[in-house]
Amino acid sequence: MSAIEQTEAARPRGTRLPRRARRNQLLGAAQEVFVAQGYHAAAMDDIAERAGVSKPVLYQHFPGKLDLYLALLDQHCEALLHSVRSALASTNDNKQRVAATMDAYFAYVEDPGGAFRLVFESDLTNEPAVRERVDKVSLECAEAISAVIAEDTGLSQDESMLLAVGLGGVSQVVARYWLSSGSQVPRDTAVALLTSLTWKGIAGFPLHGSDTH
Repeated sequence: MSAIEQTEAARPRGTRLPRRARRNQLLGAAQEVFVAQGYHAAAMDDIAERAGVSKPVLYQHFPGKLDLYLALLDQHCEALLHSVRSALASTNDNKQRVAATMDAYFAYVEDPGGAFRLVFESDLTNEPAVRERVDKVSLECAEAISAVIAEDTGLSQDESMLLAVGLGGVSQVVARYWLSSGSQVPRDTAVALLTSLTWKGIAGFPLHGSDTH
């Protein structure tokens, strides 16, 4: 073994961390690799190298590449759902509530880590476990929005759900377009424009038990 090889062999691959901290470190490295390369092009070697650990250490936490991807997907789906629920609970003013919910999607998409690509632009959507998680978070976000609509308007559950799916879908699609197109429209302006558009529709449904909007 050459002197260089001996040095490389002796170099520590990473400091010892508590299990949870190590798992978070590995997830962070995996996110960088998956976002940059996509699932199919990414290799466990790349992820281990990015994290500064050996492959055995990586496999101690995640048995395979799909397990690692699904763990990331679970993490970021939960983050989106939390953001939407927090936005809905942030105010009782319905127009501001719409704006906050729209902004939650824009903020999620704008996050520099690119996590939204794992949820909305995955190259693994044909994998049932991935499709299930993506569909689930879209449904749960819509359910959170529809609960507010139903409570405030008195519309049926099915009617409220249709409106909620529309609001969530518009928010997601426009936010992704805004980012991918390199739009020069500032985020707050984009949110205000979209809020104005959607509010003109949703405000047409009177508040439950009231003649005012």
